[in-house]
Amino acid sequence: MKKSLLAAALIAPFLTGCVIAVSDGEAETHWAGNDSSSWQHQHKKNREAIADLTMDSSYQSVLAQLKTPNFTELLKKDDDVYQILFYVTNSIHSDGKTTKDECTPLVFKNDKLVGIGESALGMITK
Repeated sequence: MKKSLLAAALIAPFLTGCVIAVSDGEAETHWAGNDSSSWQHQHKKNREAIADLTMDSSYQSVLAQLKTPNFTELLKKDDDVYQILFYVTNSIHSDGKTTKDECTPLVFKNDKLVGIGESALGMITK
């Protein structure tokens, strides 16, 4: 009995605040609570930051400003490398999951911003 109590006492500090999260691979937008203002604030913050971007901004400077994107893509076409960052800007579905159709794509060609939005994305698929 004393060994069990001693083991429990030694393990307890490591278990406090422990959270185990299980996901099916989709991004949860309401993980911080049920308050919808947190995700609405993030969408607005992303829209404002994207609106302030200038053409030819470097990939690294945009990444430093907007942080981790919701989705990314990378492709090579001819001798050019395209990186596409997707940032959530507008909730369409009320399911708490982020999908690409709720994001604004930022298209980089050879590490320089060449376009924002679906039309920019379409220019590299032609």
